[in-house]
Amino acid sequence: MTPIQEHRKGNELLLDVQGLQTWFYTRDGVVKAVDGVSLHLRPGEILGLVGESGSGKSVTGFSIMGLVGERGKVRAERMMFDGYDLTKVSPEQMRNLRGNRLAMIFQDPMMTLNPTLRIDTQMIETVRAHEKVSRQAARARALEVLRMVGIPAPEARLMVYPHHLSGGMRQRIAIAIALLNGPKLIIADEPTTALDVTIQGQILYEVQKLCREMGTALIWITHDLALVSGLADRMAVMYAGRIVESTSTQALIDQPMHPYTHGLMASIPSLGTRGEPLFQIPGSTPSLLNLPTGCAFRSRCYRADAQCEHTPETRALAPGHEVRCWHSGERI
Repeated sequence: MTPIQEHRKGNELLLDVQGLQTWFYTRDGVVKAVDGVSLHLRPGEILGLVGESGSGKSVTGFSIMGLVGERGKVRAERMMFDGYDLTKVSPEQMRNLRGNRLAMIFQDPMMTLNPTLRIDTQMIETVRAHEKVSRQAARARALEVLRMVGIPAPEARLMVYPHHLSGGMRQRIAIAIALLNGPKLIIADEPTTALDVTIQGQILYEVQKLCREMGTALIWITHDLALVSGLADRMAVMYAGRIVESTSTQALIDQPMHPYTHGLMASIPSLGTRGEPLFQIPGSTPSLLNLPTGCAFRSRCYRADAQCEHTPETRALAPGHEVRCWHSGERI
């Protein structure tokens, strides 16, 4: 057993988030984008955070990174990362953590790249902001990670500006920047959406290799269950700002216990459903400004009854398998 595998078997948590709330105060009311989310990660572990658009996945990532705007208020019972209390660190400490021990890959690469600076300037300064190395050493590291993410002719790509590159190329460079300093945790917000399948597979392979060999933990935010099922060790399903089911990836695929998770799984195309209409979850995600009382999913759920008018608590069905549903003990 390798040292990383031994570390992963231990009880030491790299990230421990309990009761995370991120509310946005607007003229129309309070948007409860994240409302009581709890999750944890060990070194080298990959967590898939899945759900429909608007379920609060990206805001959860922004909250951990300390990137929520002024209108948003972040609270948590506990938010510990690598020995740091993220609810109490100073802005300077948070800047030192970001890009070094803690990195995020955004869905839009232009949230990472400065359009007025050449790629080499941005990558070299990212390295030197956290480590005292020469420009030559920083440049060599930049070339190494560009090759890792499949950038052809990386020497030439370093010399251009972001607008000279295609959207897929910019996204690969944004991923490379996140990998530059070997962070302990990467939060990836649908980073391969703009990439073709071949490059997507290459990125997933490199990310898994990084987690396996270096002990880097990963939160992969996506709505693509098919993609993340081959990547993640565990999955957490979000709906209307809350995690409604979390368990190992294999357990989720074999037997989803929440009706929403079951609907997501049933909507994935397969060889067995060829030529047949795909399953659709009826209705749409409720407005976070005006959530219904009780279970937020009840207006779309085929199991809903009078009990669902009351808010369900999270229950443990088995070790490591938690579900927020009144009917979670019943087989689907």
